[in-house]
Amino acid sequence: MNTELLLQLTINGLIVGLLYGVIAMCFVLIYKSTQVVNFAQGEFLLIGAWVCWATLVWLQLPFWLGFILTLAFMTLFGILIQAVFLKPMIGEPIIAVIMVTIGLSIFFQALMKWIFGVSAQSYPQVFETSTISIGGLNVELAYIMSLIFSFLMMAGFYWFFRYSRMGLAMRATAFDQQVASSLGISVSKVFAASWAISAMVSATAGIVMGMVNGVSDALSFIGIKVFPAVILGGLDSIVGGVVGGVIIGVLENLAEFIDSQYLHIGNLYTIAPFYVLLIILAFKPYGLFGTKDIERI
Repeated sequence: MNTELLLQLTINGLIVGLLYGVIAMCFVLIYKSTQVVNFAQGEFLLIGAWVCWATLVWLQLPFWLGFILTLAFMTLFGILIQAVFLKPMIGEPIIAVIMVTIGLSIFFQALMKWIFGVSAQSYPQVFETSTISIGGLNVELAYIMSLIFSFLMMAGFYWFFRYSRMGLAMRATAFDQQVASSLGISVSKVFAASWAISAMVSATAGIVMGMVNGVSDALSFIGIKVFPAVILGGLDSIVGGVVGGVIIGVLENLAEFIDSQYLHIGNLYTIAPFYVLLIILAFKPYGLFGTKDIERI
């Protein structure tokens, strides 16, 4: 058994899994505050990655400035999406709202292809070296950046929901929108803030992944691939989203190891998370940390 390869893939899985966990938190954030499953989450990654790439390549800006401008753009973008497309859907059947997010997903994929083309593009070199050696293992420097980013985002989410006024308002709105509104909380502002934060954080994850693998339509697929992590952890649990992301990240890299060494199927890395999704839905549909919703007919 190739122990070095197994260790390398496990470490990569942990790092990527934490990034999946951050994206899963964005899923949960929108769901908890608005009861909407955002199927355009992957497009937030794609748009953020392309916007940052454009600031670096077309505008020739330094990375730190392009990164800040991208976050500002995505914050406004998230607010605009909520105000223009989601706010008019308040009170409509939830399936109608979900179909709106699916329509947005298809529209933004086509728009990105029209603006940037269909070919994958590489980021300009941000760091002097692309990999560093840790204990004899070569690790992408962008992955180290993603690891730091993931921990910072998780700490930021914890502080935001526990101590900030908007975070407390979001928690109250997630518990009961009518009660929160009667207490003077602006539910529409909570909705806008949740979409803005989700777009900004997802864009950061898209930039990190784009630095490693280049920017292409494949980034939008991450949103679908993270969905098993959300279901595994629990659709209404932020902690569950992080745990589910780590599990899925490690699992898909272990699947790649087994496939390359023994099975030689060729696509086990891609489909393994969805096998997990089927198993979870069959035996534990509310996930590891999700809240059970008992309905009586």
